[in-house]
Amino acid sequence: MSDGRRPSTGTASDSAGGPGTDGGDGDDVLLSVRGLKTHYEERSLFGGDPVRAVDGVSFDVREGETLGLVGESGCGKTTLGRTLVRLEEATDGDVVVDDTDVTSLAGDDLKRWRRDAQIVFQDPESSLNDRLTVGEIVREPLDVHDWKTPEARRQRVRDLLERVGLREEHYYRYPHQFSGGQRQRVGIARALAVEPDFVVLDEPVSALDVSVQAQILNLLMDLQEDLGLTYLFIAHDLSVVRHICDRVAVMYLGKIMEFGPTERLFTEPQNPYTRSLLSAVPTPDPTVERDRTVLRGTPPSPRDPPDGCVFSTRCPAKIRPDGFEELSEGDWEAIEVFREVLRERSRTDPSLSERARELLGFETRLPDIDEAADELFADRSFSSDVRQPIRRSIEAANDGDEDRASEIVAVTLGSVCDRERPSLLATDQADGARSSRCHRHREEHADPDAVDRRGPRP
Repeated sequence: MSDGRRPSTGTASDSAGGPGTDGGDGDDVLLSVRGLKTHYEERSLFGGDPVRAVDGVSFDVREGETLGLVGESGCGKTTLGRTLVRLEEATDGDVVVDDTDVTSLAGDDLKRWRRDAQIVFQDPESSLNDRLTVGEIVREPLDVHDWKTPEARRQRVRDLLERVGLREEHYYRYPHQFSGGQRQRVGIARALAVEPDFVVLDEPVSALDVSVQAQILNLLMDLQEDLGLTYLFIAHDLSVVRHICDRVAVMYLGKIMEFGPTERLFTEPQNPYTRSLLSAVPTPDPTVERDRTVLRGTPPSPRDPPDGCVFSTRCPAKIRPDGFEELSEGDWEAIEVFREVLRERSRTDPSLSERARELLGFETRLPDIDEAADELFADRSFSSDVRQPIRRSIEAANDGDEDRASEIVAVTLGSVCDRERPSLLATDQADGARSSRCHRHREEHADPDAVDRRGPRP
């Protein structure tokens, strides 16, 4: 595959005009996102906190570029893409195109935006209607937008099929008669039917064979060059992102953790989360020794994110509280796992039967705090400064006050990472296009040994 990337600059920011905003003149910005939030309210008998799928995201997308969006499953990538094209409604924030906030559009204005912004879905098996022919599927957007005459629409569909690598006779065939790669070509043709400027590619090759992935990627790059398209490319596969994207945004639990030009982000990651992702990328040679960063546990619930840095519960470079620098890595790890057990207890959403058992005084299925403490601390010797808050926390948990139990440990053993949410800060004075969300970028917390800024080498 040939490298179709173009040099590009620009950054993300927490808010318009805030740290990390675009250092250029902004004339080539197609779409500007500021403070975008997409929350889902709890719909149950007992209510609850909303799911913060996208939680205050800001960035610019430049005309003609491919902006990559990466992160673990459940981090909010797809929700963000769907919100930009108005398949999901934003809870707050702005998506500005030509001085117009897309999130407030309605009626004919919204219809025009949906013509200008299209999406290619991840699964070519479920994204096409098997009851329609390929011709009908690709022509449907043209019919919805009343594009020219019926004959012109049919000819447009035939031209699109040829452009994406299919044949004219495929017009009358049904999706089940095609392979996965061919079906995705149909999906691409459908997205391009109404001549959009901006296309969200939601993991367009993740469901395809490796050989077919290369063909689809090259097709997308050729189409971008020929038609002047702008892409938001959502993916898990970092090698694909490195091949096709100009800039990359790394997302975790609804927030952008790092943003910057692709090659520099891959060779010099600034954020601990980015570094851990890159360390997991497989290499062709299994004998090569690599410094793998294995993250502890799973991401917290987007319904109950940490109060401070969203990555604080798993971060290998987490800042320690003052006065506890003498604790070994093993001791600190045990304390962090204990705190996660407390979080798990406090955020567990009991079922109706479990709530009834609790009211009747029966045992529920919450993690046993005494058992967890014995397993974590049995062979460890802590000073009274550590031992006493842990003991009081266990007592509070056994009394059923999980929030108080977590608070006791947080007050004594918590750090700035637990208390304060870091901003997305510019991290390279020579290149204003790079930004990262981490307290380690502040001078008082900088520690080269805690975060290897060089990251995994290509």
